[in-house]
Amino acid sequence: MTKIFARLMKDESGATAIEYGLIAALVSVALIAGAGALGDSLNNTFSTLGSKMEAEVPK
Repeated sequence: MTKIFARLMKDESGATAIEYGLIAALVSVALIAGAGALGDSLNNTFSTLGSKMEAEVPK
């Protein structure tokens, strides 16, 4: 039983998989936050542009 426990303590393949999973989760959170910020910025830019174009159209 001690040999099995010692072998499990030396096995790092599960730890590596968990580390890759955490890195992937962190990257996905960063991408989602960046896309949200970019979307808000684009929305404000196009709203401003639309308002300026609407003001220039003769009625």
